[in-house]
Amino acid sequence: MEEKYTCENCGSEMIFDVASQALKCQGCGAVIQIKNNSKDITEHPLTLEAKQRIRAGEKKSHTMECQGCGARIEVDAHSTATQCPYCGSRYVLADKQEDVIIPDGVVPFQIDNNRVGELFRQWLKSRWLAPGPLKNMYQTDKVQGIYLPYWTFDAHAEADYTGRGGRHRTRTVQNSDGKTVTQVYTEWHRVAGHIRHFFDDILIPATNSLSLEQLEKIADFDTGQIASYGPEYLSGYNSECFSVDLEISHQEARHEMLERLESMARNEILSRYDEADSIHIQADFREESFKHVLLPVYSTAYMFKDKVYQVLVNGQTGDITGKYPLSPAKIALICAAMAVIVILIILFVIS
Repeated sequence: MEEKYTCENCGSEMIFDVASQALKCQGCGAVIQIKNNSKDITEHPLTLEAKQRIRAGEKKSHTMECQGCGARIEVDAHSTATQCPYCGSRYVLADKQEDVIIPDGVVPFQIDNNRVGELFRQWLKSRWLAPGPLKNMYQTDKVQGIYLPYWTFDAHAEADYTGRGGRHRTRTVQNSDGKTVTQVYTEWHRVAGHIRHFFDDILIPATNSLSLEQLEKIADFDTGQIASYGPEYLSGYNSECFSVDLEISHQEARHEMLERLESMARNEILSRYDEADSIHIQADFREESFKHVLLPVYSTAYMFKDKVYQVLVNGQTGDITGKYPLSPAKIALICAAMAVIVILIILFVIS
């Protein structure tokens, strides 16, 4: 969904600049501030008919489909082929063009490519089981900033819970040898309670291009920094269309809310007892709402010995996650060292 902006002073392209959080000319350095009105960030009532209106007439981009992993990305309308930010393969114009649902908000990128390079190199240095040559694999031109689609959900929750609370007790008994010993046991009690809680901005990924395991590791986004949507934020970046239906994401959000309510109930029980067990939650959710937002992620893929490895960086916080190859030589060295230690222990015991 990238839109091109041209500088009125020199005619050069303007793209979103992380440092100024504004559009900046690549030629003369002129800066244009981006309007951000929090009143424009809409929370939509979550009803059966809840669908954000599609503005097909405002679409100024193409849906591109990766030939390698199948990801569907929104890029500039004039693009015919480019590199996938997920797997590094080429992607081409999709046969089926999709209408774009205009996002309700966006978290702008807070770190730039230079900082991503520093984070990547630090991350590699801490992977001490990785092969040595891997430390030279970072390539700036292989890193792509992409806005990933997410749904956020709000809800007022009222929950009744039941469970068991256990108190640790001691008693004096005689063992089989006739000796008096102190025995610790748990005295269980039925408990019940009520929880009232407001869930704000439960984030659910609306993409199938990346695994949930990967996304969870960089998912610590601060939704308090969501800005009202403006295409200016996307200038210089790619963005992905949502590929997970609202209804499915809502079910995932409900599941997460129930897990959190169970954790709250457990903590309440543990505030009065030593143990908590057999917790059951009966919850009612009211005034549910949702919005569609774009969140910033840097993605890079590198090839090592004919295998592709992907690394993701949270474009707001700098959190990083990725996969990397293991060095057989280093693993063999560790195994040998452990074997030597075991042999020394055995020799010490024998002697």
